[in-house]
This record gives sequence, C-alpha cells and structure tokens, in this order.
Amino acid sequence: MWWHQSWLTIQEEFSDLGDPDDITRVSLRMLVALLLGAVLGYQRESAGAAAGLRTHMLVSLGSALFILIPSQAGMAVEDLSRVMQGVTAGIGFLGAGAIIKLRSEEIKGLTTAAGIWLTAAVGVAAGMGLEATAVLSAAFGWAVLALLRMSGK
Repeated sequence: MWWHQSWLTIQEEFSDLGDPDDITRVSLRMLVALLLGAVLGYQRESAGAAAGLRTHMLVSLGSALFILIPSQAGMAVEDLSRVMQGVTAGIGFLGAGAIIKLRSEEIKGLTTAAGIWLTAAVGVAAGMGLEATAVLSAAFGWAVLALLRMSGK
C-alpha cells in the first residue's frame, strides 16, 4: 500500500538519530553548546552589549551543528578542518557587524565581536564531543568578560 511505503520512507528519512546512543550523544552536544552560549550571552547581555543571550546561544548551537552534521554523515575528522575554517570565516562576518566606528575615532563592539568568535569556538568544541574543553573555554571566556570588566580593565 502507498501509505505503508510512505511511512517507511519517512522513517528512513529520520533514521539519522535512530539509535538511543546517537540521540543521547547529539542531544548532549547540542545542549552543552546551548548552555555555554547562554552563559557567555547572559554575561554580554547584562553588560549591555549588542549581542546578548539569544545571539550567543544561536552562534554556539549553530557552530556545534556545523560540526555534528558532517560527522554524522561520515566525514573523517581530518576533513572537518575545512568545516571549521568555514565556521571561523563566517562568524567573522557576524562579528564585523557588531563593530562600530564612531566619529570620535572610538571603536565600539570589539569585545562583542571577540565574544561571538569565542562562542563559535565553544560550540565547535561541543560539537566535536570535547565537552570538557568547551566548558573550560567558556569558563575562561566568562572570566575575561566578567571579572576583567569588574576590575575596570
């Protein structure tokens, strides 16, 4: 019957996460990316930066997804360097949009752009399954953004 064949096709199309191990692994990596992006984004939002909570969460999640997708499709780890280069270059455009040069020759937004860049790297680490590295990197980034701001540096 046509509906049975259609149902089998639908199941096949959604089979990339058919295994409970895969579902857990992908969910954990995306959740870590989201949470760490939220930590960095919340700090930036509370500091009044242009890119805040949602932006950093989306950057981190998107970066993780750009790593997860080719990994799930069977791309060799050695070949992921091309994907990482694309993420790095692409995120540079987003960061450039946060930088503003005022008439007084003052440049604003460099820290926001750097934070977006860091958040993308944290997402890449989470997407690669390097959750501990992602957490440590986000902690260091948060320390730079929050603690150095408090010290007036």
